[in-house]
Amino acid sequence: MTTQAKESNVFGPRLKQLRKKRKLTMQEVADYVGVAKSTYAGYESGYRQPTIESIQMISRKLLTSSDYLLGITDNPQPSEDMNYNAKEYLNAEKLHWDGIPLEKDDLELIRHLLERVLRDRSLPKDSSEL
Repeated sequence: MTTQAKESNVFGPRLKQLRKKRKLTMQEVADYVGVAKSTYAGYESGYRQPTIESIQMISRKLLTSSDYLLGITDNPQPSEDMNYNAKEYLNAEKLHWDGIPLEKDDLELIRHLLERVLRDRSLPKDSSEL
């Protein structure tokens, strides 16, 4: 079996298997991705092909990698070399909150909020609060 044939044969079944493993409904995943339930069902059945952005969102929701969903790897765990640095992540393009795009001003506000949280965490506790 060629890699391309394998990729097209595993996507739908892997979606369904991981969705059920995570105890999610089709509607929950569809809502997260921002598509109709019928569209998502088409992904699982192989009738429809998702966009790259949808595959990325689905992989986040199902706590796996796009490579696993596409059949490029048989390891369902995301790569250990993923960047978990929120500061760097917030500089990524096309970030969104449940499908609503975050603009530069939104991200700047989030960065300032996180900096404030960390700054406040590092301040010595007032002894009168004890």
